[in-house]
Amino acid sequence: MIVIAVLAAVLVLAVFGALNWYLWRRLVADTTVPGTRWRRAGTALFVAAPVLAVVAMTGESLPVPLAVKTVLAWPGYMWMAVFLYLLLAVLAGEVVRPLLTRLLKSRAAEPVPVPVMAGAEGVTRTPEVEKEDDEPAAGPPALSRRMFVSRVVGGAAAAAALGTVGYGTVTTLNGPSIKRVTVPLAKLPRSAHGFRIAVVSDVHLSAILGRGFAQRVTDTINSTQPDLIAVVGDLVDGDVDELADSVEPLRGLRSRHGTFFVTGNHEYFSGADEWVEKVRELGWQPLENARTAMPAFDLAGVNDIAGEDSGEGPDFVKALGDRDPARAAVLLAHQPVVIHDAVRYGVDLQLSGHTHGGQMWPATLIADAANPTLAGLEQYGDTQLYVSRGAGAWGPPVRVGAPSDITVVQLASRQA
Repeated sequence: MIVIAVLAAVLVLAVFGALNWYLWRRLVADTTVPGTRWRRAGTALFVAAPVLAVVAMTGESLPVPLAVKTVLAWPGYMWMAVFLYLLLAVLAGEVVRPLLTRLLKSRAAEPVPVPVMAGAEGVTRTPEVEKEDDEPAAGPPALSRRMFVSRVVGGAAAAAALGTVGYGTVTTLNGPSIKRVTVPLAKLPRSAHGFRIAVVSDVHLSAILGRGFAQRVTDTINSTQPDLIAVVGDLVDGDVDELADSVEPLRGLRSRHGTFFVTGNHEYFSGADEWVEKVRELGWQPLENARTAMPAFDLAGVNDIAGEDSGEGPDFVKALGDRDPARAAVLLAHQPVVIHDAVRYGVDLQLSGHTHGGQMWPATLIADAANPTLAGLEQYGDTQLYVSRGAGAWGPPVRVGAPSDITVVQLASRQA
């Protein structure tokens, strides 16, 4: 297994390196003159940035202070997002490149003023009609048609990628928006009609999303004045000692019936037992394959399936096996994939997260294929499944096409 993991890691790094080389070729080598400071700066960027990305990915396990991890994480994770959208934009540019080249050839007789990056600063010239496609006219350095096309396409690709990542970063750091959905439950009594559950998942407090982000999440949840708060996993990326200060604002969560918590897969990467104790110290109630009675329905929670490796996975018998089937049941489970177990145990509503809604398109396509529901409310037999896109972000603090949310699920009685 270790050999397979090492080979897989080597393969991933090789592909990542090759794609970075391809971007360097199109965005640096094809657009600059050898020996210029532009070529040297671009080359340095495409050497350093992939290294920083690898460091950011492995940085959580480094025995260094959180402040150091933050310094390492920001540039590395941001490059991962920029890299993705640069790659997509440059690939799209391969379609545009021949069309633009043909257009310029058809207008070859028209002189076009172009900037010169090699030579004197700020100098421009109007070249004579080119003798060959890539042979500049005699005189001061001038752009060949190929380099001109490369600069136009590369500049447009860089602008599109940076604009997309910039927008996705700002919207993520500003915190989640509030989403509201009404879910009718056949067994819910009239007395519980309108009961509001604030569902928050995938906050991912870390070296990047810290105490300030936790305060924004807390303020957003409290502004909805919920009856109950359900935190459905992936609260953190890091151990308790490291992130104790970051989670402190969450102590301020307020609701009529309290805050309930189930583990996500990332808790098992960060010390699940310690985090369960920490959230209990924050005043929350962990539901570790357990159930508690609300005034009008049963609230149950199961551990994440990532706990199976340590014998702490989901146990539906323990959480739901001996309950009264006449009462409505709401289940907290981090991953949507356990919905089929929820159906077998007569759950009326499952609340989940995990998917991030894909977080960054086109990863949405992969997340959609890997989960029964990517985001929103769907019906499976007699069980309804609601999946939140999550409040934070894993890795790059960037969301594109999958806005973050905190969802207020309002339960409705069919008897009302």
